[in-house]
Order: sequence, then C-alpha cells, then structure tokens
Amino acid sequence: RLRLHDGKLIKDRRYHLRTYPNCFVAKELTDWLIDHKEAPDRESAIRLMQKLMDHYIIHHVCDEHSDYKDAKLLYRFRKDDGTFPLSKDVKVFMRGQSLYEKLVSVEESILKVREENSVKYQRTFLGSEMIDWLIQEGEVENRQEAVELGRALLEHGIIQHVSNRHHFFDSDILYQFWINFRRRRRLTELLNENSSRALSESPDSPFCLRKLNPEPGNTSFLSVQTNKEIKVVSAVRRSSITSLSGNSNAYFSAPPTLVFPPVAECNPKSVLKRPVTNEELLSPGAPYVKKTLTIVGDAVGWGFVVRGGRPCHIQAVDPGGPAAAAGMKVCQFVFSVNGVYVLHLDYQTISSLIMTGPRTLVMEVMEAIE
Repeated sequence: RLRLHDGKLIKDRRYHLRTYPNCFVAKELTDWLIDHKEAPDRESAIRLMQKLMDHYIIHHVCDEHSDYKDAKLLYRFRKDDGTFPLSKDVKVFMRGQSLYEKLVSVEESILKVREENSVKYQRTFLGSEMIDWLIQEGEVENRQEAVELGRALLEHGIIQHVSNRHHFFDSDILYQFWINFRRRRRLTELLNENSSRALSESPDSPFCLRKLNPEPGNTSFLSVQTNKEIKVVSAVRRSSITSLSGNSNAYFSAPPTLVFPPVAECNPKSVLKRPVTNEELLSPGAPYVKKTLTIVGDAVGWGFVVRGGRPCHIQAVDPGGPAAAAGMKVCQFVFSVNGVYVLHLDYQTISSLIMTGPRTLVMEVMEAIE
C-alpha cells in the first residue's frame, strides 16, 4: 500500500462527475504487480488481490463488486478510507509494529545486545527501561498504562521474556521482540495454500505436514501419523516466518528443540507431566498466563501437533516452523482458535476448526508460569 502511494498509483480519481480519493485502477495495479515481480502473471495477480478483498484489506470504491476484476474499475485500501476492521488483536499487532519501527530507527535505542545466564540475546530491553521510554515518548500517560501495554504485547506474542519465564513487569527483567517486523513479506506468500491443507490427507493432526523425502542435511521433525507410527520427515519449509528472515538469531532466541527416540512407537506418551483439568486452568490465581499467537501457515502447514481433549495441549512444535516463530511451545493448552472458545473440545474437532479456517491462525494458549 505504501509503495503504491509512493508510486502515485493510489491517488484521487474522478469518475462520472464524482471524485474518489486514494484509489487505484485494478488493471493498472495488475500491471504494476507483474512489472515489480510481485506476481508472475496476471492470473496470479488477480488471485492475490482477491485474497486482499476476502480479508477486508481492499474493496471496490462503491462496493458494487465482491470480486477483483482486472479492468478499469476503482478499488481502495480500507486503511485509506477508514473502513478497515480494527479488532483488538489487530490493534495490538499494529501498535507493536509501530513501537518496533520507532525503536529500531532512533540512535541510542534501548534495544541492545545483552547477556543473561551466559546467553547473548539480540535487541533486548529491560522492562523498566521500556516503561521509561514509553512515557518519555508520550506513548502512554503513566507507568501502569505502560505495564498494561507491555502485557498486551507479550500476550499477543510480540515481545517475550528472553527465557520465557516471566510476564511483563516494571523491573530489570530482560525482554526482546519476538517478531521481526522488518522482514519484507512478499504478496506471493498469500498463494502458498495448496491441497496439502486438506483435512482428509491428515485426519490425525494436520499441522505438521511435511515432504516425505527428506533432503540431505536438513533437520528432521517427528510427526505422529494416524497409523500410530512415528515417521521422520523433513522440516524444510520455503515460506515460513523464519526462513525468509535471514539469520533468525538476530531477532529470535534459539528455537525450542524436539527430542524423541528415533524408533517406531505405538501411541506415544503425552508431553504433560500430569493431567490438567479446565477447572484448574481457569481457577483464580492459577499459575498460567494466557498468550495470543498469530501463526501464518506456509506451504507445508503451521508446524505443530495438538493432542488430548478438554483441554487439548500442544504435543510437539516444529522448531523451524511458523508456530515456533510465533511463540508456540509444547505443553501449552489451547484456549481459543480464531476467536472460538475450545477448552471443552477434543483435538479432532479443533483440527477441523483450524483446517476450515484462514491460513492466518489466531490462537490463544495458556502456558504454565515456571
């Protein structure tokens, strides 16, 4: 959108004696996408723009067309006319992106390389340091408001404690940004959905779909299939959050690793140390923190396995996948999926719910506070 503004493709246009502000001509945009290698051909460009329409990012200026037509019709970004639906999750995400950009753009930024327990972390900050900065920059009015903002950012998976042991506090605890907002995302990533997402191809737990022929030198990930055997399959992915960001260590701490015995095993044991009930999770003062994770699936899935029921838990996470990049860890409990409360459901129902939803998955999970 910003590039289109800079290139003057988005501008005020007159049609039938009426002026439409901040709009673009569909046919011109299709040409632009191909010329700038954002789409390989017109068909792909049309599909990309249709994706943006389906997700309420662009629309016809008079809302007379529900589909994107490669013609001399006027469309507009909803962000430019104030009709973009700003949910609480979207607002927190955009606030986090704004703060990140502001922090990495200034000299003497509070984001620095720091060490904790002999481990170095990139672009970290102290909780109290962030609060001082937020007040100084006029982002918040007082320390309490700053703490509430920090907690919202942590619960939405935007920041985290470097070893993921603490919520956000006004103290000298070390935190870092979990999301690399500066990774340039290409529009073609929207077209990575394919038939591998069909639930029928993986009725057990479809979030760890992988190529069955590992390439030499790639790490392996153990995915439990419906035949009760553990198969070693490749964890390589071509469009996950971390794979296109270069060296992920610049933005993320070392991803969690999975260690299973490399043998066939029937009905593998749960990773939970003991059963946990919904009543225990939801009781006042329970040692659990709720986090919101936004996971953008790639061509091979989301990269995690869910098990159990009432409540379901995360059984395994692909260290190189989108779920791990979003902050998912084993033993977290699934609270909601795309806004639907699921603590009372089994994993098969949750699998179906996720597979029939959008590629961008918003999950609330509950994690034990150590």
